[in-house]
Amino acid sequence: MKKIGRQVFFIPAEGNNTRNGEGSFIRLKNGAVLFGYTEFIDDNREDEANAVISAFISYDEGETWGQKRVLFKKSEGSVNIMSLSFLRMNNGDIGAFYIEKNTDATDNIFFTRSADEGDTWSTPISCTECINRPDYYILNNDRVITLQNGRILLPLALHTIHNTDIEFSPGEILFVCSDDDGATWKKIGHKLACPFKNNPLGFQEPGLFQHNDGTVWCYIRTGLGFQFQCFSHDNGETWSSPEPNTFFSSPSSPMLVKNFRDLTVAVFNPIPEHVLREADEEFWGRTPYTLAVSYDNGKSFTREKLYYIEDDLNNGYCYPAIITGEDYLLLAYYHSNNTDCCLNSTKIIKIMYDEISR
Repeated sequence: MKKIGRQVFFIPAEGNNTRNGEGSFIRLKNGAVLFGYTEFIDDNREDEANAVISAFISYDEGETWGQKRVLFKKSEGSVNIMSLSFLRMNNGDIGAFYIEKNTDATDNIFFTRSADEGDTWSTPISCTECINRPDYYILNNDRVITLQNGRILLPLALHTIHNTDIEFSPGEILFVCSDDDGATWKKIGHKLACPFKNNPLGFQEPGLFQHNDGTVWCYIRTGLGFQFQCFSHDNGETWSSPEPNTFFSSPSSPMLVKNFRDLTVAVFNPIPEHVLREADEEFWGRTPYTLAVSYDNGKSFTREKLYYIEDDLNNGYCYPAIITGEDYLLLAYYHSNNTDCCLNSTKIIKIMYDEISR
């Protein structure tokens, strides 16, 4: 299988900067590319460790990157801020979405916007207050999409907190949206729960993709050997029953699907564990890393158009982000950087259209 892409930037985790990742790209109106990511600034790399959201800018299509700056810090009294999604809003502003964790293990999904291309930001508002219950919500990086009708749709994983010992239930999927360009948020649809018993992970870290015919595809991380999926034909109001997508075999690791010119690409870890091979313990099965190409707007993928992003099984890779240019895409993801954990450094590679087109 062919390996594609070349490295254009690497953000290593060093010293008390124990982890860099879960980023998102946005193209600025002057053509530059802004990349924001979670920079952990603590002596450990747990999800609850102290972190800020930092950023770099490239003015030459991702070939070189400028000086780091801090975009967002946690609010007073919170534990952590992480997991960024950028979105170009309907009015032209830049929207930014992120998780802020609280001391009682609950968290909120916050939204802020910039009318001056990221120089200043509005006071953050909660997207999850509309659910009317404090709990543990996950919005993965680079996950927010705008539907064809202008609705902004957020796919969330809910892990209910059962008691003061902070025991979390298996994940369920729910959806929050805005129909007024981010001014207000509401919960829509119904929760999607994994139909199988004895599955402690449940459904985790969903992503969204809208086909040209308006159908919204929700793909879901599981611990069941495949990405699961369901579909909505009414902009997220109702969903089909979740089922496994047998093409996307997968460990417990998130996938990402984006359009690239006339192609649709999916980035994922294929399942590493079978009767002849055990999954690695260090990287939770998140190796190797692959990109699949669809020529029918994501309706189907084939093994013949599957490429290696990373084929070194001595490292792990996860949590992708994508932005496309005229003849390339930039792909950012966690890279273990020869350590014992894939949640370590950020690598950005550039993949040319000609590498994966027909």
